[in-house]
Order: sequence, then structure tokens, then C-alpha cells
Amino acid sequence: MSLLTARSFLAEYAPDLKIIELEDNATSVQQAADIHGVEPGQIARSLVYKIGENPLMIVVSGDAQIDNTRFKDVFGGEATLLDDETVMELTSHPAGGVCPFGLTADLPVYCDKSLQHFDEVLPAAGSPDSAVRVCPSRLAELVKAEWVDVCSPADAS
Repeated sequence: MSLLTARSFLAEYAPDLKIIELEDNATSVQQAADIHGVEPGQIARSLVYKIGENPLMIVVSGDAQIDNTRFKDVFGGEATLLDDETVMELTSHPAGGVCPFGLTADLPVYCDKSLQHFDEVLPAAGSPDSAVRVCPSRLAELVKAEWVDVCSPADAS
């Protein structure tokens, strides 16, 4: 169902974007980057958190790390990364395939500025063996995301 919801969303809002389906699941950012021939930072990870009782999704660069202080400053509270089962309920997407396309719940979506370092990023497309190539600004526009700055640079210690 998950790949189908992402496919349906993209067919309606971005029919020019083609879903890339792999023969095997990419189990890590590095593996996905190797398969697609891109830098690890271009793999866009979609993370689902809860602040208080409010869930949200943030899409970050594959090599960026959430900075807890920045995150708290931007969102005004302590964040809890949600478990796979809850993420599946909110998004319709399984672990490894979570993306901002075709969500089950009306989650607010944010894109971290770490994505803006690239002309093209690859978020999953609803399954661990799928992705789509898209410009970060178009990604944010498609999912009505707000830009935030909550990640540490990839080379930060």
C-alpha cells in the first residue's frame, strides 16, 4: 500500500517525477548512495518525531545529524523519535521507505536546510527499494514543507 500511496501522490502532483524501483532494498544511506551514484548527503531521510502529543516529519540530508539544541529551539520542546509501528500508522510507509508523499495523517512536514547543499536529492518513495530524484526546493513545495535549520553539519564533531 505504501508505494501505491506515494505513487498516487506523485501521479497527481508531480507526474514528471519517476519512481526508481530497485531490485534490492538499500539498507543504509551509504548503500543507497552507492546504488544511485550520488553522495550520501543526497539521500533524503524522512524522520518522524513527536513533540508533546504532536507528530511531525522532518526531511534531512543523509549525512546530517539532528542537533537536539537547535531542534528544541525551533520546535519549542523535547522531541521523541517515533517507533516504526507508529510511523507506519501516520505515514503508511514502512521503515526504510518513509517519505513525505502520500501520508496517511495530516503531518506537518519540514525540510532541513542540509538538503539545500545539493541540486538533487533522493527521498524514498514509500518502500525501502524505491526513490525519486527531485530538486530540494521542489520537494519542499510539493509537500508544503517549511524550511528549518535543525541539523549539525556533516563534518561537525
